[in-house]
Amino acid sequence: MKQFFKFVFATMVGIILTSIILIVLLIGIVVAARGDKHVEIDSDSILHIAFTHEIPERTPYNPFAGLDFLGLDGDKTLGLNDILANIKKAKTDDNIKGIFLDQSYMLSGQATTEEIRDALIDFKKSGKFIIAYSEAYNQSFYYLASVADKVYINPKGIFEFKGFSSQITFLKGALDKLGIEIQVVKVGTYKSAVEPLILTKMSDANKMQVNSYLGSLYDYYLTGISNSRKISKDSLFNIANNYSIQTPEDALKYKLVDGLRYKDEILDELKQRTGISAKKDLHSVEMGDYVSNNSADDGDDDKKTIKNQIAIVYASGEINSGDGDDNTIGSESISKALRKVRLDDHVKAVVLRVNSPGGSSLASDVIWREVMLTKKVKPIIVSMGDLAASGGYYISCAADSIIAEPNTITGSIGIFAIIPNLQRLFNDKLGITFDGVKTGKYADWGDISRPLSPEEKLILQNSVNRGYDDFTKAVAEGRHKTQAYINSIGQGRVWTGKQAVKIGLVDRLGTINDAIHAAAKKANIKKYTVVPYPEQKKGVFNKFSSDINTQMKAHFVKSELGDNYRYYEQIKGVTQMMKTPQMRMPYDIVIR
Repeated sequence: MKQFFKFVFATMVGIILTSIILIVLLIGIVVAARGDKHVEIDSDSILHIAFTHEIPERTPYNPFAGLDFLGLDGDKTLGLNDILANIKKAKTDDNIKGIFLDQSYMLSGQATTEEIRDALIDFKKSGKFIIAYSEAYNQSFYYLASVADKVYINPKGIFEFKGFSSQITFLKGALDKLGIEIQVVKVGTYKSAVEPLILTKMSDANKMQVNSYLGSLYDYYLTGISNSRKISKDSLFNIANNYSIQTPEDALKYKLVDGLRYKDEILDELKQRTGISAKKDLHSVEMGDYVSNNSADDGDDDKKTIKNQIAIVYASGEINSGDGDDNTIGSESISKALRKVRLDDHVKAVVLRVNSPGGSSLASDVIWREVMLTKKVKPIIVSMGDLAASGGYYISCAADSIIAEPNTITGSIGIFAIIPNLQRLFNDKLGITFDGVKTGKYADWGDISRPLSPEEKLILQNSVNRGYDDFTKAVAEGRHKTQAYINSIGQGRVWTGKQAVKIGLVDRLGTINDAIHAAAKKANIKKYTVVPYPEQKKGVFNKFSSDINTQMKAHFVKSELGDNYRYYEQIKGVTQMMKTPQMRMPYDIVIR
C-alpha cells in the first residue's frame, strides 16, 4: 500500500510540474508572438495584398496569430475593418509606393469585395500604382483585380469568366428515405428557406426571385468591369456567354488582362516601379504587419478618451439568443453593446454594421427593441454588408437611415417554423415505439415522435402569422410606409441593395465609411474617433480554452469533407432552425 501511494504521489507531482511547464511555455510563446508588433517600413515599399481566407467584418482577437500550436488557427486573419484601414493609410504613406494585389481566392461575399474594390479605387487617386497578378483568376478576384493599373496572368494560368450561377441542395429525397417528415408553417410566397426540406426542386416563385436578384448582381458586376477595363458591357456579356476565355491568350486577346507574365517578371516590374536595383530584394510589407503598425499608432484605450465618438456595433452572423461570438449574433451581447453606447455621453452617434442572414425571430426582436431605444437618444445609421436579410433586416429597419452596397442581399421579410416528425424513422426504420400519459390535450405539443394534429398546426400557424404581422408593422413604421405596401414587397422576397433602394427598403447605396460620415453629419460633429463594439474578449487563456476545442473540431471536419463542408453546415443549420420561429434568408446563397 505504501508503494502504491508513492506511485500515486509521484504521478500527481509529475502532472502538476508538466502543467506548469506547458503554461510557462505557452505564456512565453504568446509573449514572443505578441511582443513588439511595430514593423519598420522601408522607403520605396509596396503593400502586398493576398486574400486566401474568408474575410470577417472585423479582425478577430487572436493572441496565437503567427503560431501553429495544438491545432489553433495561427494565421493572421484580417477583418474588413483593418483591410480598409490599411489601404486608406497606404494612400498617404510616403513609404508605400504602390500595391501588389497577389493571387487570391476571394472567399468573401460580393458586398465585402465591393468595399475593398472601392477602397482600391480611392487609393489610385493618390497617383500610386496597383499591379494585379494571379496564376488563376476566379470571377470574384478578377472583379477586384480589374481596378488595377496592370492585370497580369501566368502564361499557363486559368481565367474564369463565364457568368453567375446559383444552386440549391435539396434534402427531401434523403429525408424521405430516412422516414423523416419536416412539418412547415410559414408566411411569405417567396419565403423559400424551407424548400430544400420539403421539395425536390425550386418553386416557380423562388426561381423567379433568384433570377431577379442574380441578374441584378451580374449586371452590376459587368458594369464595374466595364468601367475599369473600358470594355462595353454588351461585349463582356457575350464573352462570358460564349465562354470565349479558355486560355490566358484569350484573356489577353479580349483585353481582360494586360499581359502574360511569370512571377519573377512581376517582381522585376515592381522593382522598376519602386526604383530598386534588380539585384536587390523588393521592399514589401504584408497586410498583417502593416495593420500592427496601425494598432501601435492608435490604441483602443486612447480612442475611448476622446470626447466625440462614433460607435460601430458589429452584428455579424446568424441571430440567436445568448451571448454569441465573433461569428454569430447573440441578442444578449448586441443588446448590451447598444445599451452601453446609448448611455455613453461620449458616443454621439452609432453605426450598426449588419452582416446577417437572420435567425431567431425572438432574438431579432430583442435587438430591434434596443435599436428603437437608441434612436430616441442619438442618431443610429445601419451599414449593410454581404447580407442583411430577414432577421438581419428586422434589426435594421428602425434605424434613422439604411446604407447598403449595390450587391448586398437584403429583404426576405417573412417568417417560418419547422417541427420534424420522426415517427416513420423511429417505428419503421429503427423499430422504436413510444407510449405515455399526459395531463392535458397539448401537454406533449411539439413531440417529434408523432405528427402534429390539425389543432397543433393551427396554433403554430397563428404564432407565425403574429410574427409576420409584427415584422411588417415594424418595417412599415421604420421605413414610413404602409403595412400593406411592405406586405406587397415582403412575402419573404430577397432583393439586392440596388433593388432595395428603388422600393424603399434602403435609403442609399454606399460603404461603411459613408455610413460613418452620415452618422457624424446627423450628430453635427466634424472631429471624432470611431470605437468598435461589442468589446472583444482579450484574455489569452480564455481564447486558448475556447479555441482549442472548437478550432480542432472544425479543422478535422473541414479536412475530411473539403468542399462538401458547406453541406455539413447546411444540415447543422437545419437543427438550429427547429428551436424557434425563424426570420431567416431562404438558404445559404452560393453564387459561382
